[in-house]
Amino acid sequence: MNILVLGSGGREHAISLKISQSPKVEKLFVAPGNAGTSEIATNVEVGVNDFKSIKALVLAKKIDLVVVGPEDPLVNGVHDFFLADDDLKDISVIGPQKAAAELEGSKEFAKEFMMRHQIPTAAYESFTSDTVEKGYMFLETLKPPYVLKADGLAAGKGVLILQDLDEAKAELKSMLLDSKFGSASATVVIEEFLDGIELSCFVLTDGTNYKILPTAKDYKRIGEGDTGLNTGGMGAISPVPFADAVLMDKIEQQIVKPTVDGLKKDNLPYVGFIFIGLIKVGEEPKVIEYNVRMGDPETEVVVPRIKNDLVNVLEAMAQGSLDKINLEIDERSATTVMAVSGGYPEAYEKGKEIKGIENIKDSLVFHAGTKQSDGKVVTNGGRVIAITSFGNDFKEALQKSYQNIEKLHFDGMYYRKDLGFDL
Repeated sequence: MNILVLGSGGREHAISLKISQSPKVEKLFVAPGNAGTSEIATNVEVGVNDFKSIKALVLAKKIDLVVVGPEDPLVNGVHDFFLADDDLKDISVIGPQKAAAELEGSKEFAKEFMMRHQIPTAAYESFTSDTVEKGYMFLETLKPPYVLKADGLAAGKGVLILQDLDEAKAELKSMLLDSKFGSASATVVIEEFLDGIELSCFVLTDGTNYKILPTAKDYKRIGEGDTGLNTGGMGAISPVPFADAVLMDKIEQQIVKPTVDGLKKDNLPYVGFIFIGLIKVGEEPKVIEYNVRMGDPETEVVVPRIKNDLVNVLEAMAQGSLDKINLEIDERSATTVMAVSGGYPEAYEKGKEIKGIENIKDSLVFHAGTKQSDGKVVTNGGRVIAITSFGNDFKEALQKSYQNIEKLHFDGMYYRKDLGFDL
């Protein structure tokens, strides 16, 4: 069969690599892809939100299955676009329809969904430019730190956690009245701060049945010890050592099951990945947020641990027969460390030559922001390359990732050297 993966990051490289290992695959295309995907698939210069060009590509290459990597095209309705087109409607798309993608597209929608289905989460209220004064008053009722979330998509950067009340009020004003995050912060959700340790739970669903993938924990902040600005993720570890059988049972019964059942009850068609960002407060799990796709860089540690032929799993999701699949997971730990461009997550330069990839042994190299230029691999994003390794525990796996990342070189390269410090 012919498969198309939409996206250009480390997540898409990891998914594409796993797909490319299936004997069922005749041709694999990635749009737009990166220097890494070009080695295992055919990259096509088509943007993930250019639905017209995606249609032309799908028909020209006789694509049977489309896997949507990032959130943008899902929130913009790429699955609905296929269903509404007579030429495309029989092609399987992995990723929820637009109505269900609002779980990530709108923080307010997600909060209302959780309240409706009694899914444990932080108390909250939403505010707009008309109710900014009420927002100030609500902040005064909370204890610090104060959590402000832009309602819409802000590329993982729309969440502020502030210690000072006056600063929180100033930031609320900046988000609502000065459009700090553009239209994404036209509505702002303020919620109580939950103190605990975070983890991510990944779920596959065909809309009725579900399978829980390995847990992972990613490290969002740029600086050692989780300091500095939020990024798209500086590395990840799977499984999470503290996610024991008792906690996983609570996550399944109190969160995963009510989420999948809730989607069905609310008539929100969902075939794809659900990423549930969790926090363990005391012994209880609570939901911080939903994403409607796999996380990045968590995909780079979760997908390599799946032993099944991924194409069989994706087909079962598309056909509504996920209950027939027995997921097999590699028992070993996997870790990934992300090399990023100097200056990221603020201004950074692109086009720096990357050297040393060929020297990496015994680890997987996932390209995130790279491209081919005049026969060389150069940087093309803030997060550049993820180095994933296996080990008997996360410490052994991390040691391997760190040994290998030292073999990489590009101008301004930076990575965090303290992953797993909190475990």
